[in-house]
Amino acid sequence: METLAPEISDYELERGKPMPSLNHSIVQANSIFELKSRYRKQFRFMSEINIEVAGRIMVPDIGIFPAMAADMANDSIVAQQLPLTTIEILSPSQALSELIGKANAYFQAGVKSCWIVLPEVSGIFVYNAPGKYTFFHDGETLIDPAIGVELPLAPLFE
Repeated sequence: METLAPEISDYELERGKPMPSLNHSIVQANSIFELKSRYRKQFRFMSEINIEVAGRIMVPDIGIFPAMAADMANDSIVAQQLPLTTIEILSPSQALSELIGKANAYFQAGVKSCWIVLPEVSGIFVYNAPGKYTFFHDGETLIDPAIGVELPLAPLFE
């Protein structure tokens, strides 16, 4: 019996990741809003930004970069520097192991921390090194010592 491979959408082929869901979108927008509300002077928050990792382009859901001025006269398809932190939001069709693999690649490239968000359980793994994480959930306050961020979780999942 022949097994059919699942069809991959143009979005997935282009970005190398599954198409986001409604909850994914809500959590992504809420996360950027909450982070920017608290840390706009220390960091620049970018969604769906191309970064180069080990010679290939990867696209985290959110990148936390050092504060930088916007330069609308000069644009770039790929960020000129790596983010300090990457945030990946698990999509319904995605395996957690896939995002852990992405986090490991980000660390090898020099990213300081990686967050993996699980919308279904309203929780976030904060990795500060491969295999080293703290899990925050149930309305706790996320703490990322690598970049000095503290963030209440409840507003992210509303």
